[in-house]
Order: sequence, then structure tokens, then C-alpha cells
Amino acid sequence: MIARLKGLVDAVGTDTAVIDVNGVGYLVHASSRTLSQMGQGDAVALFIETHVREDHIHLYGFLRADEQDWFRLLTTVQGVGAKVALAMLSALTGDMLLQAIAAGDKAAICRAPGVGPKLAQRILHELKDKVGALALGPVAAKGGVAPAPGAAKPDTAGDAAQDLLRDAASALVNLGYTPSEALGAVSRAAQASDAALTLEALIRAGLAELAPSDQRRGA
Repeated sequence: MIARLKGLVDAVGTDTAVIDVNGVGYLVHASSRTLSQMGQGDAVALFIETHVREDHIHLYGFLRADEQDWFRLLTTVQGVGAKVALAMLSALTGDMLLQAIAAGDKAAICRAPGVGPKLAQRILHELKDKVGALALGPVAAKGGVAPAPGAAKPDTAGDAAQDLLRDAASALVNLGYTPSEALGAVSRAAQASDAALTLEALIRAGLAELAPSDQRRGA
């Protein structure tokens, strides 16, 4: 099994690249996001997922380990093969996938070519608990999440959004909610807000999302 390739980019195509490793060219399938970061002659090191079938051996390459993790996770869903998984990773980053699944956003999942409403619903259903069980990893907010007063200034606005959503979800987990429930609630709250949210406001909004529907109506 090939787990990693380190060499020079010999050629880049629409959905594949040829990696020259000591004179041997390996054909590697990859997402358009990964391929866009490689140019002919570049030195690269790729994480490799090897699929062995009766009639072929295919190599799937990833510049980041987390993209490989998403590829593995997506292909556990019935109806999601390697081609569809790469299409999804071309259309959506891991952060976008995590937020879409946590929030039950079927429209976002359908942005990937080859993913219709039925398959999108299956992906949401089968992966909801699995992604919620991740270490409440990085989730990108749609926009408006503001740093809490006194918080250290992040390197980027995206990092600030990720940290605040993670911290808000962690707070809800500490209150007894499951990671899946917590992450979904704060993701929906962030998406629904047009204004910047502090950590405290995001936690409150997440709790409101988790409240029974009749309680929300009576609020």
C-alpha cells in the first residue's frame, strides 16, 4: 500500500496529477482544490489513499491530512464513491462540510456535482453524529462572529470564527448536550445572525436553538 508520495509535479490535469518520484510517474487523483495548489515542477508531499480493485489500483492524493480524513469519512456513506467524495471536497472545504452537516444544510451539500437531494439527505443523516463527535474541530461561520472582549487577537477573521464556534459548542457540551447537538445549534445560530456575535451571545443563541419549539414560541 502506498501511504505517501514525495516528489516533483510532472503534469497537472483536470482531476489528476502525475507525481515524479525518482523517475517513476504516479498518476494521482485529487480534488480541484488540491490540484489548484500544484504547478508543474513543484516539489510536493502528498498523503495517499490507495484503492485496490480487481481491475485497477487508484491513488488519491491530499496535501492536508484533514482532507484525507474527510475523504475517508465521506466514502463510508452509501452512494458516495471516491469520485463523488473528491467532487464534494472540490466544492466545499472541510470547515464548510462540518458546518453544513452540523446545521443540516442540505443545499450546501448539493453544491457538489453529482450530489442530489436524496444523497445529500443521506450524507447529513449518516454523518451528523460522526462529525459531532470530532473534537468540535474548526468550523467556519458564515460571517458575523466577533471576538469576545479581552480575547487575544486571532491571526485571521476565519480563525476567530472557528475559535468562537468551538468554544460556544464546548460550553453547551458542558451543560449536558451532545457534541452533535451543540455544534449544530451554534452553527445554525451563527448562520441566522446578520450581526456580529460575542461568545456569550452565541452561547445564548445556541441555547435558544436547542430549546423546545413551544418554549421558543412562548419566549
